[in-house]
Amino acid sequence: MVKVVQPAKRLRGDVVVPADKSITHRSVFLSALARGISTIKNPLAAEDCLSSLKCVEKLGCHVEKKKDSWMVEGVGLWGFSPPSHPLDCGNSGTTMRILSGLLAAQDFESTLIGDPSLSKRPMDRVAEPLKSMGASFTLSQGKFAPVTIKGQKPMRAISWESKVASAQVKSAVLLAGLHADGETSFEEPGLSRDHTERMLLAAGASLQKSGLKSVVKGPCELKSADWVVPGDFSSAAFFIAAGLLIEGGEVILRSVNLNPTRTGFLSYLKDMGASWDIKNQKDLGGEPVGDLVIKGRANLRAVSLKPHLVPSLIDEIPIMAVLATQARGKTVFSNLSELRVKETDRLKAMALNLSALGAKIEETQDGLIIEGPSILGGGMVNSFLDHRIAMAMSVAGLISKSDVSIQGSESVMISFPSFWTQLSSLTGNI
Repeated sequence: MVKVVQPAKRLRGDVVVPADKSITHRSVFLSALARGISTIKNPLAAEDCLSSLKCVEKLGCHVEKKKDSWMVEGVGLWGFSPPSHPLDCGNSGTTMRILSGLLAAQDFESTLIGDPSLSKRPMDRVAEPLKSMGASFTLSQGKFAPVTIKGQKPMRAISWESKVASAQVKSAVLLAGLHADGETSFEEPGLSRDHTERMLLAAGASLQKSGLKSVVKGPCELKSADWVVPGDFSSAAFFIAAGLLIEGGEVILRSVNLNPTRTGFLSYLKDMGASWDIKNQKDLGGEPVGDLVIKGRANLRAVSLKPHLVPSLIDEIPIMAVLATQARGKTVFSNLSELRVKETDRLKAMALNLSALGAKIEETQDGLIIEGPSILGGGMVNSFLDHRIAMAMSVAGLISKSDVSIQGSESVMISFPSFWTQLSSLTGNI
């Protein structure tokens, strides 16, 4: 589907961003591992998270979906039923990687499959530590889905030093560690999202965290819980950027998750010279939440990305590239090779799309170099069926001199089903 985005003459109003995708996934898996009924309030009912929900249902968990909540009846650490067919993870790398940690601890064989995009994303990074814990993995070409797992009961406790800062791999290992005798530790080179650690503590797990190392002690049964999912910061980032770029705009983003392992984007924006207000701050299910008030137009300066911020803003890089086209000076993004194995090669996608609109942008081996400010023209761009590329290019369309047509605009359904409706409400011209 092609969506035509017109230049914005105004941008004012409230935005309710969808529920946090990362926390929704984890609440599904922790609920499945617990004994008893857990309720997930305000879940993200988008395609990726529904893949996780369908998978635990096929593993024997009773699931009931209501308008604003999901009920999951967990089966305990070793209560999953062998699936009769391969478990379809759709487009969701989070589903496939975290679910691998649960299945690696079961005493049966299972297979995980995904769509063509997911089947090109590396799964060996999660298979390696889980094999050290005793599970057997068979991957296509030794690296990709389909992934066949023969579990080990009980698992072996390990101390794993990861080469990449990955919350998905960390989550898989820690959840597998619940099934091991003794302490399983996971140490990463940079601080990735810590939702799993926070939620494990809330569910009664024995977990300690020191710096970049997390340690879980098993075997450990989890308690059922009532999870409340806050607004997704990565989804909010597109409206934050739009609010900063459009003259006279004012956008209020309600109940956004402000977990410091997710908000490196705000630190980066502050260095660029942007400002905002935070109101109605509170704690929601162990996560800090608040309303973000964004007023444009910001006078942005080019800032090169600091390596230590990368894990906390990895999903925001596409929209950061759009912002960089409007900043004074040269922006250098590096240490971003991870973006080449997302839903699409996001570095190549943003370089191609922004170049097509007239931006001065160069693709490097592990990043982008962008000269600004640039006047963006209109034209046809491609989402490459990546939700974050589609939303980033919609913001580029708002500040372009003429219409921008986005191929594959339906990809926003993966994480933000109401994106186009809410953007239309703010601008009145889409």
